[in-house]
Amino acid sequence: MAEALHARGATAVPLGRADRVREAVAGCDAAYVIAPNMHPDEPALVAGVLDELRVAGVDRVVYHSVASPYALDMPHHLGKARSEDVVRRSGLRWTILQPGAYLQNLDLTGPVRVPYDVEAVFGFADLADVAAAAATVLTVPGHEGATYELASRVATVAELAAEAGVPAEQVPGPSGLGAWFDAMFAYYDRHGLPVGTRTLDALLQR
Repeated sequence: MAEALHARGATAVPLGRADRVREAVAGCDAAYVIAPNMHPDEPALVAGVLDELRVAGVDRVVYHSVASPYALDMPHHLGKARSEDVVRRSGLRWTILQPGAYLQNLDLTGPVRVPYDVEAVFGFADLADVAAAAATVLTVPGHEGATYELASRVATVAELAAEAGVPAEQVPGPSGLGAWFDAMFAYYDRHGLPVGTRTLDALLQR
């Protein structure tokens, strides 16, 4: 993300959960909000950050959500949907990005084993593409009030593995990760996570 912003002549100020948002963002033109993975109360976290942005005088926010945030069978996706509602009602100028499953989550250097159907269709998002799209909407006017689903390509795990010359198979899910992960894997097994690619192509002008 920082490199993509620098390439557009912008300066990035990275923040963590322990940082004091209000002081750190003073003088910034916009903020990119992404919550920790599987946060137990993302809407409250996002609401608190938005409050700090308002006090600091930052009135432009881009929120990093997820593709299909309204999927009822995945509780952490619903947390993203509720957070999107918080963003939309914040009074700030907002844009929402909804990336698909990250390509980098798959290790294609050896046999690929995943706890869901390897023939399920996904819209996979390359992290570099997501960063470039985020930098674009943060620095180019005209994206306020927009919600964009992002995918670099549509494929199955089996197809990606075949391209890399390695096998792919479905295996039992790892134990102890929690109900949210179990629900996600079960959803993927039944439905995959399809996401179209044209929106990202348009944002990146390719």
